[in-house]
Amino acid sequence: MKSENTSFRGGPLDGRVLPILLGPTGHPPKWYEVPVPDADGGPATVHAYRRTPAGYSKRLGLQRGWVYEYAPGGRERFTPKWPWGRPRSGS
Repeated sequence: MKSENTSFRGGPLDGRVLPILLGPTGHPPKWYEVPVPDADGGPATVHAYRRTPAGYSKRLGLQRGWVYEYAPGGRERFTPKWPWGRPRSGS
């Protein structure tokens, strides 16, 4: 499998560069979760990172790769947006 060196911003992995496996489209996963074990033997704390563009080139505006940014709120819940559904009421 192919991998890409990707940097991390914020959280416990701030400043590190790790090789991340790429998917079939050639992109790393949208979310990267890091379990950190508890020192007292309790449940592990999971830190979440969201994939964002690393930057764009000046002339053509092409994307320069990916970077993972720390998401302190954790992973966002996925809710599908169906185009044929009716809007939800407030109550």
